[in-house]
Amino acid sequence: MTAELVRGQNHTLPQTRLEIRVSAGCPVVAGATLGDEHGTVRGTEWVAHPGSPRLPGLEVSRQAAADHRLAVDLDALPGAVHRVTVLLALPTGAGHPARFGAVAAPFVAVTALDGTEIATFTLIGLDTESAVAALELYRRQGAWKVRAVGQGYAAGLAGMLADQGLDRAAELAASIQDAVASGLARSVAPPPPRAPEGERVRHPAGPAPAPADPAPPRPGSEPLGGPTTAPAPGATTGTAPGAAAPGAAAAGNAAPGTAGGGPIDYAHPRRQTSAPPPPPPTAPAAAPGQPAPPVAGDATGWSMDERLYNQIWGMFEDLARAVAAYRSAVDFAESRMEQELDRALSDPRHRMGGAGDLARERARDKCQDLTARAREVLDRDLSQLAAESAVVEPALPAPYAGWGNPVWHGYRVPMELPMALRLGDLHLPERTDLRIPLLVRLPLERGVWIDSGRTASEAAAATGGDRLRRLAMDTAVTLAARLLAVYPANEFSVHVIDPAGAAAGALAPLTDAGVLAAPPASGAGGVSAVLAHLTRRVDLVQMAVRAGAADSLPPDLDTGEHLLIVNDFPHGFDDRAVTQLRYLADEGPAVGVHLLMVADREDARDYGPVLDPLWRSLLRVTPVADDHLVDPWVGHAWTYEPCRVPEGSRVLEQVLALVAAARRADPR
Repeated sequence: MTAELVRGQNHTLPQTRLEIRVSAGCPVVAGATLGDEHGTVRGTEWVAHPGSPRLPGLEVSRQAAADHRLAVDLDALPGAVHRVTVLLALPTGAGHPARFGAVAAPFVAVTALDGTEIATFTLIGLDTESAVAALELYRRQGAWKVRAVGQGYAAGLAGMLADQGLDRAAELAASIQDAVASGLARSVAPPPPRAPEGERVRHPAGPAPAPADPAPPRPGSEPLGGPTTAPAPGATTGTAPGAAAPGAAAAGNAAPGTAGGGPIDYAHPRRQTSAPPPPPPTAPAAAPGQPAPPVAGDATGWSMDERLYNQIWGMFEDLARAVAAYRSAVDFAESRMEQELDRALSDPRHRMGGAGDLARERARDKCQDLTARAREVLDRDLSQLAAESAVVEPALPAPYAGWGNPVWHGYRVPMELPMALRLGDLHLPERTDLRIPLLVRLPLERGVWIDSGRTASEAAAATGGDRLRRLAMDTAVTLAARLLAVYPANEFSVHVIDPAGAAAGALAPLTDAGVLAAPPASGAGGVSAVLAHLTRRVDLVQMAVRAGAADSLPPDLDTGEHLLIVNDFPHGFDDRAVTQLRYLADEGPAVGVHLLMVADREDARDYGPVLDPLWRSLLRVTPVADDHLVDPWVGHAWTYEPCRVPEGSRVLEQVLALVAAARRADPR
């Protein structure tokens, strides 16, 4: 699987014979430098460039071109080499752009010899720089890794080579440009743009350093999927869900910073829509030097709802990548400090007097400076996203809106099914007040499990057991109400299994409004009857679909969507009932039957592995704040909070009353 890197992020290389492919919007010079354990280039013989394209284990292009292939054999490098830095530079002279900010962002891929991509990196956020250290291959604890660097240099090749410790860097840079000038007549024309016209590009306020190796999801964590199936917001045109981010630091100290102050493109280079949509709203003119004011619906899409859905996904990705970039920058700064401290301690000159203390103090100061700069960039990006959220949230349609949004007070039963439904909100600890709606596509593609157990999270552990179970059932009721509200009249039915009748109070909004398909089922007989009814429906619809005989379905069969709320599972369920629930969880969504389980996962452990397939097939959410959801790109643990009705509000009852009236007016 390809790792799509952002600045500062690293990835382990599975092999040592590689190709590095470069694609740019204009002819560029591609080269590489070799560095020792300190990253120092020891001489001109450690630089591969068009005038000297071959070194042991390394070969680069002989000319400027829009596309390059660099060959690397890490096993063939000299033993003193610990780092290979791939560099790009713009040719000098008339007719060539003077800065990377004036051309399309270069794209770099590390591939196996058969062309399989291992890691990719798009060098976004460049401005006045005319040379850039694109990425580096480095040896760490006996293994080779690749790191996305993206550090630009306004001083060009000379400044970049000097920063790597090369003596007489200006002379070598001039000779490289001379070698390039002699071969420009053979340079390759730029390729057509990689992204189709109309691809969405997002511009958060400024550059941010990028993510480190994402940690694997914690045991029990729930992955967030892609835009058509995932519960998290973010896919369409633009960035790498993994949310993008990055910067380029001033020469010398920070790898993950930025030299220019221009905006960073957080757009995934491959995220795109399939058809040209209507033009989005026009943003107000920005003040000089400031990002454009955010506008609700500035993403692509055929309708405003689709544009808002895509914009929410984009905000989710941007937040994920901005935070990943910040965390990676902090990790980079701390790692660099540790290396400098190790060097200081190993230097005999620092063992006497105050030289060692001074070296350690400098290393710590540098780490704090890099961390502070990364936080400044993060705060700028978060402020931009917060401004966008403040504009988008009031503009959301009812299915995407929280219960406190005034749009619900103007609610009318819809005529068509919306694209998606809001399940709750997501946020990260770096800024807890910046909430991104958690959207799932409709019809539901998987059921939901609301964990009522006290071991689900720290917040759950601090909540009394009875209150937690009531909160879990309240969450189930509000979710069922949202589903009833966003479907056209009589196209969605809700069934409830409550074996012991313990949820009567929580179910009151549904029972009082008369929107349930039947009274809540209790006792062994009620449980069996409801499960048999829904299992039969799934069987019949499946057979009709497979046989292409939809007209042969019984006239009394309701072919609309169904939701089954199961309270206090697995108490009161025998083996047959458990088997039927597993069947509904696996086969039901494809034919319109969905499960909403309210259960304590720990209680079910006594039943052994028989229930594991059931739990795995459902999306786990919690009735209190919990950080169990993991995005699929950078591996953040997102804190989830369910949609709650504001204290004292009657909006839920008002919405259900309108749903009930529409069902009576159109009994079908």
